[in-house]
Amino acid sequence: MADYLVIVESPAKAKTIGKYLGSKYIVKASMGHVRDLPKSQLGVDIDHGFEAKYITIRGKGDVLKELRDSSRKVKAVYLAADPDREGEAIAWHLAQSLEIDPSRPCRVVFNEITKQAVKESFKNPRAVDMDLVHAQQARRILDRLVGYRISPLLWKKVKRGLSAGRVQSVAVRLVVDREREIRAFIPEEYWTVTAICESAGEKFKANFYGYGKRKVDLKTKEDVSALIKKIGDHDFVVENIKASERKRNPSPPFTTSSLQQEAARRLGFRAQKTMSVAQQLYEGIELPKEGAIGLITYMRTDSTRISEEALREVRGYIEQAFGSAFVPPTPREYSARKGAQDAHEGIRPTSTARYPDDLKEHLNRDQYRLYKLIYERFVASQMASAILDTMTVDILAGDAMFRATGSKVKFPGFMKLYIEATDDAQDEEGFLPALDKEQVLTPRPKLTPEQHFTQPPPRYSEARLVKAMEELGIGRPSTYAPTIDTIQKRGYVLLQEKRFVPTELGEIVVDLLKEFFPTIVDVDFTAQLEQQLDDVEDGDVNYVAMLSDFNRGFEGYLHAAEQSMEHVQLEEEYADECCEKCGRQMVYKHGRFGKFLACPGFPECRNAKPIVKPVGVNCPRCNNPLVERRGKKRRTFYGCSGYPECNYVLWDEPVGRSCSVCAEPMVKKKQGKNEVVVCSNAECKHVEVLEPR
Repeated sequence: MADYLVIVESPAKAKTIGKYLGSKYIVKASMGHVRDLPKSQLGVDIDHGFEAKYITIRGKGDVLKELRDSSRKVKAVYLAADPDREGEAIAWHLAQSLEIDPSRPCRVVFNEITKQAVKESFKNPRAVDMDLVHAQQARRILDRLVGYRISPLLWKKVKRGLSAGRVQSVAVRLVVDREREIRAFIPEEYWTVTAICESAGEKFKANFYGYGKRKVDLKTKEDVSALIKKIGDHDFVVENIKASERKRNPSPPFTTSSLQQEAARRLGFRAQKTMSVAQQLYEGIELPKEGAIGLITYMRTDSTRISEEALREVRGYIEQAFGSAFVPPTPREYSARKGAQDAHEGIRPTSTARYPDDLKEHLNRDQYRLYKLIYERFVASQMASAILDTMTVDILAGDAMFRATGSKVKFPGFMKLYIEATDDAQDEEGFLPALDKEQVLTPRPKLTPEQHFTQPPPRYSEARLVKAMEELGIGRPSTYAPTIDTIQKRGYVLLQEKRFVPTELGEIVVDLLKEFFPTIVDVDFTAQLEQQLDDVEDGDVNYVAMLSDFNRGFEGYLHAAEQSMEHVQLEEEYADECCEKCGRQMVYKHGRFGKFLACPGFPECRNAKPIVKPVGVNCPRCNNPLVERRGKKRRTFYGCSGYPECNYVLWDEPVGRSCSVCAEPMVKKKQGKNEVVVCSNAECKHVEVLEPR
C-alpha cells in the first residue's frame, strides 16, 4: 500500500508524475478546481469582509469522495497543482475539502515535469502560499462583483445573455476604439518615384529621397511633375556610398504572450489552441525509451529567465550542432518586461537533447509544430548575433537625390535556425551591385511614379490583441486566451479575415459602460488593478482592503446606472428570405462563429441556419451551386448546396472554371510566394501558374 497521496489537476499529469515517484506514492487527479462560487448567486458577503461562499462544483462530488478515501489511507498528502496563482488556489481548496492543514509542508511545485525536477520538488515541500491564494481569490471576487452586478443591468436594459467582465470589457473597448479610428481616418495622398537603375548588367531600385540632403515628401501629382522636370536631362551619378556592418540579435525565449503571438503568425493557431497544445507538451508525452515526460517548461509565464543548467546544456548543443562560432562568449540574459512577475522561467524545451524531428512520430501534428517552434526559438535565443553587410547609395540627378539600400548576410548566427515572424508584410531587401563613387549610371534609369494613400491603423489580429493587452497591463498570461474566447462567445466581436471587428452589440455595450462605469473600461484603471493584485501576491497589500477600495467607487456607479440607464432597442437586420417553417422574414444574428440566419419567432420557432455564399461554381456531381461554409473548427470549405443529399466538398477555393483536361473544378493553392491553379481531382496533374505576388 502507498504511503503518500499526490494530487495534481489532470490525468495526463498524474500518469507522468506517477512513473517518477515509485510505489510509495499514489497520484490522483482533481480534474481542476473542486470548489467555486455558486453560479446562481453572487456568492460573496460584501458586508462581512468579502467572505466567499464556496460550494463543491457540480459533478466533482465523486472525485472529492475518492480523494478523501485515499487521503485517509496514507501518511501524508501532497498538493501538486500548477505553479501559479490558479494552481495555488486549487491546492488551498483541496486542503480545505480534505481537512489538510495548509500551513504544514503539503505543497510541491515544479516548473517542468521531468524526473529530476519532480523528485527535487518532493525534497522541499512547503506550506500553501496564502498570499498567492489571496491574490487569486481577490481576482475571482473582483470579476464576480463586476460580472454579477453589471450583467443583470445589461439583460434588463439591452438583452438577455449579455455579460460585462473586468478584463473582457476593456478588450472589447480596444477593438471598438480601433474600429472607430478606422472609420474616422481620412486618407492622405502621397507619391513615390522609383528609379530602376542598372550597373554591370545588374538591376536595382533607388527611391526619391529629396533635394540635396533635404528630405522632401511628394504629396501630389504636380510635385511629381515638378521633380521630373527638374531632373530633365541630368545624368544619374553615384554621389556617395556608405558600407557598414550591422548586428542583429535573436529574440528572447517565449513568454505566454509571445508564444501566442508567434503561434498565431506562423502556425495559424488561436490563442486557446496554443495553450491547450502547450499544456499537453508540459504535462507529458509518452516516449519509447523515457516513458511519459514533459517536453516543455510551464507555459504560463511572463519571464524570459533561463536556469543555469539549461543554459549550459543549450550552449553545448549549439557548439556541437553549429560550431563554436555560433556560441556567444557569455550566455545571453534578457530583461523582463516592466511589471512582469518573473515567477517562472521562460518557455523552453526540458532538454535540448530531445530534437523535434526525433519526436515527430510520437507527437500529433499540432504538438510537433508547436514543440518545434518552442525548441528553435529557445536554441536561437542563445546563439551568436547575425552579422549583416549593409550598403546605402545616394544617387544625384541634378539636385534630386535618390537613395538605394541593400544588405546581405555575412554571418548567419541565430538566423541559421530561426527568425521571428511579424504581423506586417515586409519587402525583401536585396544586396546592391558593385558601384563606384561618381559613376554615371547607364543606361539612364527609368522613373516609375506611383500614387499611394496613407492607411488607417490595422484592425487587431489575435496576435496584435494579445500584444496590446500585455503592453497595456490588461490581464495576465493565464487570462489572454479565455478573454478573447469570451468576447466572441458573447457576440461582441467577430473574426473576419483573421481580424477582429466589433458588432453593433459590442459597440452599444462599450458605450453604456463608458457612460455609467467609466473605470471598468478604463485601460489605466484596469492595469492599476492588475498591479494591486500583484501587490497582494507579494504580501504588500491586504486583499480585503483592496476589494473595499474598489467596491466603494463601484457601488456609486451601480446605483447611478440603475437609476439612469435607459432601455436600448437593438434593431433587427432582416434578410431577403423567409423561414421555411413558419413564414416569418429571417433576421441576421451574431454568434461566436460569425453571422447566421435565425427566425425572429424564437422561442416558438427555433429555426436557424448558416449564411451560404455561392462561389460561382456548380457541383460536378449534381450540378447544384457550390457554397462557402465553415466547419466546427472554423476552417472554410466549399460544399454542395444540395447537402445532405450530396456531400461533395472542396477544401481549396474554386476559381470559377473547370479543368480543361478532366472538367473537375479548378482551385487555388499557394506555392511559396506564388499562387497556382490546380485541378481538384487528385488524379489529374493539370496546373496553371499565376503571376507572383
